Amino acid sequence: MPIRPLAAALASAVLFLAPVASAQSPTLLVVNKAENSLAVLAPSSGKVFARVPTGDGPHEVALSADGRTAFVTNYGAKTPGSSLSVIDVGAGKETHRVDLGPLRRPHGIIVSGGLVYFTIEANRALARYDPARNTVDWLMGTGEAGTHMVVSTPDGSALFTANIGSDSVTAFVRPREGQAWTVTRIAVGKGPEGIDISPDGREVWTAHLQDGGVSIIDAATRQVTHVFDIGTKRSNRLRFTPDGRLVLVSDLAAGDLVVIDRASRRVIKRMPLGRAPSGILVVPDGSRAYVALTGENALAIVDLKTLNVVGRIATGEGPDGMAWRP
Repeated sequence: MPIRPLAAALASAVLFLAPVASAQSPTLLVVNKAENSLAVLAPSSGKVFARVPTGDGPHEVALSADGRTAFVTNYGAKTPGSSLSVIDVGAGKETHRVDLGPLRRPHGIIVSGGLVYFTIEANRALARYDPARNTVDWLMGTGEAGTHMVVSTPDGSALFTANIGSDSVTAFVRPREGQAWTVTRIAVGKGPEGIDISPDGREVWTAHLQDGGVSIIDAATRQVTHVFDIGTKRSNRLRFTPDGRLVLVSDLAAGDLVVIDRASRRVIKRMPLGRAPSGILVVPDGSRAYVALTGENALAIVDLKTLNVVGRIATGEGPDGMAWRP
């Protein structure tokens, strides 16, 4: 092999496999779904410490409570995916891959009470992975098409999934000892995709990708209390700010970030970001948000005090889901 190609190959290997223990805190994890990797980077400088290979078509990522382990859903591209990547963040490598067998198209993922909950689109279900035992130990059907994203109440007592193809949200209420889970179907607008729960645990908001609306659900009663229009072309993700004051919605088709005042239910700003804004991450102190620009292989940085775009970070091909490591 000529010297230059060999050097390039070695450099690539270092980029993918070098430990990131020297990475400064905090760090930002970004799934690059078009190149099958998880980027580990410094949000302050944009420096990428590692790009960790994952399974085919990764879409979302969640972190363990101690920040040491990342869990990535390998959704698949042309062929439906059927695995989770378990990644040692400090070492910058995939420690193992969980074979989900007949469970196809894992997508939304969260960690609650030390357990990993994830949606299974093709099976119309929500599943649970126990990292300590390295096993999928629970599976509950929604019966709904396109079970895509999942969120949990702060205390972990209930989970909610957005079901794009059935125009519904499914609520899973954790049982008392010896009892079964309570599963409730909640009808909402057309094509719910983005979903989040307010920091106080009282409201679940879901943005509809097909009709430009938002449905608000009372988390305790599991009833829709309000529906309003925000004028989006294709809502993709929805996130609350940590103080619960603002709600952010990415408009994949328009290229905008829509900012909503929670109290008044009014859109207070539309911010042009670029091509295909999708995943949204709000930092714990609420000072800024990162929005994945899937069509531009970058993140837009939004100052949440001034509501202005203040920077951009290159990531990899097709960024989407993100997680924050303090």
